[in-house]
Amino acid sequence: MLFRFELTIRRDELEWTDKGLQLPERCRVPSFGALADRRNYADVRIAWSDSGLGFQIRVFGKKQLPWCRETRLDESDGFHLWVDTRCSPNIHRATGFCHRFLFMPAGGGPRRERALASLIEINRARANPKQVPPDTLRIKTLARHDGYELSGLIPSPAMTGYDPKDQSRLGFYFAVLDRELGWQTLSLGPEYPVMEDPSLWAEAQLAD
Repeated sequence: MLFRFELTIRRDELEWTDKGLQLPERCRVPSFGALADRRNYADVRIAWSDSGLGFQIRVFGKKQLPWCRETRLDESDGFHLWVDTRCSPNIHRATGFCHRFLFMPAGGGPRRERALASLIEINRARANPKQVPPDTLRIKTLARHDGYELSGLIPSPAMTGYDPKDQSRLGFYFAVLDRELGWQTLSLGPEYPVMEDPSLWAEAQLAD
């Protein structure tokens, strides 16, 4: 690649309520995938604190329900987030500091109506981060007439090596997946092996 994408993630208190997170405008992050003519159909906001990472997204323009399956996580609609807490941009296989999280607005329970959050193993990884105990990841979803709102919180213990004071840069990538609307991505799209190659992720600077 001739260049790498870089973004700034702003600090926030990440106060979790019965409605999830409500992040301000300054926490909105870009989706550079639009440069490759991919549609932007979601407002994506991400923030950090010493206690972890949080996000809030709003998906709009949908006419169909999200496609979410607990047994097919890789293919499910939702917010997929990759984080390398050691920001190693030159490696091609994930290490134990590389994480892939999935937050789905539905798919859980006998009727597939419960929101789900999960840590997913990265294909071809040299090592995996420590396991996340059940219910460690927080998630909240709200249905809208043309889509949904989704917020989530990843506590710092769920990210191996997360230490903003000593490591203020992260390897970082996200994709909002939707079978109806396509992929909205931070940078490169599925035509590249972004789901398993950390060298294709962007870099995020944690700032106030």
